[in-house]
Amino acid sequence: MAEKSPRRRALEASLAADPTDAFLRYGLALQCLREGDRQEGQQRLRELIADDPAGQVAAYQQLGQSYLEDGQFGEARRWLSEGVRRARDRGDDHAASEMEALLEQVDALG
Repeated sequence: MAEKSPRRRALEASLAADPTDAFLRYGLALQCLREGDRQEGQQRLRELIADDPAGQVAAYQQLGQSYLEDGQFGEARRWLSEGVRRARDRGDDHAASEMEALLEQVDALG
């Protein structure tokens, strides 16, 4: 793996000071994905969801999208479908619609 970016190191340092901060955890997961550390980013998103399944709608979307990009269509479908359900439960029709669009891509590809 390539050297960690300054942004990632800063996020890790901030998270070390407050490991329960969901915003920092989400940001670090996305940074891992951006830097090509797919497995760590996906794992961090799964852990974030496990800690707050109803409150992490964006994490479902990012996790599903990352699996779609990796060609793991079953995993993409699993996380996006659950994300749509969680988004609808929260009244977040915008997020649900975005995930439904990603699900259509999953269905077309896999």
